[in-house]
Amino acid sequence: MNYRYNYLNNFLKNKFGERVLKICVDGGFTCPNRDGTCGANGCIFCNARGSGERIDNTKPIKEQILSQLEYKKEKANKFIVYFQNFSNTYGAIEKLKEKYDQALCDKRIVGLAIATRPDCLDEEKVKLIKSYSKKYYVWVELGLQTVNDEISEKINKGYDLKVFKEAVKLLNKYEIDVVAHIMVGLPGEKKQDIINTVDFINNHKISGIKIHSTYIVKNTKLAQMYEQSKYEPISFEYYMENLIYIITHLKKEIVIHRFTGDPPKDELIAPMWELHKKKVMNTLNNTLEKGNLYQGIYC
Repeated sequence: MNYRYNYLNNFLKNKFGERVLKICVDGGFTCPNRDGTCGANGCIFCNARGSGERIDNTKPIKEQILSQLEYKKEKANKFIVYFQNFSNTYGAIEKLKEKYDQALCDKRIVGLAIATRPDCLDEEKVKLIKSYSKKYYVWVELGLQTVNDEISEKINKGYDLKVFKEAVKLLNKYEIDVVAHIMVGLPGEKKQDIINTVDFINNHKISGIKIHSTYIVKNTKLAQMYEQSKYEPISFEYYMENLIYIITHLKKEIVIHRFTGDPPKDELIAPMWELHKKKVMNTLNNTLEKGNLYQGIYC
């Protein structure tokens, strides 16, 4: 157990008394930034499969769940279903309920996590999500990425900081935990943008964060920018410097769900250090240990 940061694995173990694993689900959703509602090509770093693990989306949701439960049954007794790919509140309320209900198909499931866009939430959908909290631990993940609206426009995010704030406010109203995704290495980024993003998280009711490094995968706008020398991948050193800053300036009670990106090996173009997750974690832990640093020390 690493006492230098509030890591999700430890948080869940304390909450449920034992190890809890996630089961990633592809609910067959799309995104308003892809179907023409607010855009057609998605964020510049996102390809046609969306972010997330390469799940077999040809299988029904229940089958996805049961096959992963069978595979992971020796590793844990409790699981959280995670709707990961694209915007998992984007659709009619009846369809959302149908998909969520299908996923909660086993007594070993103790939680429901839903990744979505802040512009795909409204009161009716939040009430639906809240209804599951009577039996399950529930959280909603939102892509903040950065508080700099100019950068958000560059990456074609499709919504600004005001929309994100309203979604957080709505989820707070129904006491649903919010997990914000932030990214290091976005085009045009400056150190002050990282500082401002961390300050924003600390000053809002946000329960957890996922820290992502910006990487380039095939068939994305970012890949085109890279090929045209309009974007340079971040170095390992740059990422680690900013990762240490984020952790040491983040409030202690905020749960860290992720420390870096997790690109598919067959689609990654650059930077190649992204494939060495152990190197990131070893460098992080060694740096914190040597400097006697920990989460929130400078908050």
